Amino acid sequence: MSKARVIAFYLPQYHPTDNNNKWWGNGFTEWTNVAKAKKMYPGHYQPKIPADLGFYDLRMPQVYEQQAQLAREAGIEGFCYYHYWFSANHQELDLPFKNVVEAKTPDFPFCLCWANESWYSKFWNKDGSASKQLLAEQQYLGTDDNTTHFYALLDAFKDERYMKVDGRLLFLIYNPFSFEKFEEFKTQWNQLAIENELPEFYFVAQTLYAERIDKVLAMGYDGVNHCHRLDNIIRYKFLRRVLNVVKRVVKIPFIIPYKTAIKNVVDSQDYNKNVFPTMMPNWDHTPRSNDGGSVLHNSTPELFQEHAKDILRTTIDKPQSHKIVFLKSWNEWGEGNYMEPDLKYGKGYITALHNAISDYDK
Repeated sequence: MSKARVIAFYLPQYHPTDNNNKWWGNGFTEWTNVAKAKKMYPGHYQPKIPADLGFYDLRMPQVYEQQAQLAREAGIEGFCYYHYWFSANHQELDLPFKNVVEAKTPDFPFCLCWANESWYSKFWNKDGSASKQLLAEQQYLGTDDNTTHFYALLDAFKDERYMKVDGRLLFLIYNPFSFEKFEEFKTQWNQLAIENELPEFYFVAQTLYAERIDKVLAMGYDGVNHCHRLDNIIRYKFLRRVLNVVKRVVKIPFIIPYKTAIKNVVDSQDYNKNVFPTMMPNWDHTPRSNDGGSVLHNSTPELFQEHAKDILRTTIDKPQSHKIVFLKSWNEWGEGNYMEPDLKYGKGYITALHNAISDYDK
């Protein structure tokens, strides 16, 4: 059997920036929220403390090598770095990816996901809603900005480590529905790629809803990365209503047993050639949102291994280049959504994914 392609989303947040200092206080990084997290109900696994890599700083080049080595152990093909381009005059968290490209290390494949959403300061309410204050506005300024955007990433696109699908450069768009001029962008970037002796792009859009997959493809995207909204994992509307009522009465987050959630995450469309499903080791948004967050409760490496096997099976009959599964995520510690070793499970999730991929590749 041909090899599965697991690509892990990578959050480049773990270093101080001028705007984060201004918005949240000097030295703020994602670790600030992670370290102050508290248990919010009996049996709640918090705080989650990193083990092997510690509270790392992505200004330190050795961290990238250590992360790549752990990812190789897990069987991950490469990282998909979140990319924050609000306009030519405003980017955020771009230092880590620039370091990887400029230093030519680690020798580990990568691609990019344009996280094309405005940033807000969110104040979470008891019912899970949030009040927002705009921090950084996502803009789509047209031809000149598109050109500047392309050339800002040209060295990455020319890098031998940049991942491809069907020989084309893999580039993800986080929010396709806010990007009304995508077709113009697609045409322009493909032309710029040709002018720079590069292959064209394989554009993949993300969606949380299986019922929107066909709509996304009709917008001109080549593929779709499908993930699930947590509340949609619970298929019984009555149970969802009960959980929401409990959440409003008792000051706790929205809780879904991981064991239940993983039974309902494979959709029939995930078997399609140009649909790439998502596996998720865990989720716990409470470090950022307290009782306004959601939790996949009692995730374990053993349960994740079974979940990973189920997701990988959707790719068995796909062409090799399309045997892609996205992993959410490598290091989203503030969402409890990570593969890196922690004090409770060590390398348990890395071993679990390695085992699932090894079984698939036999």
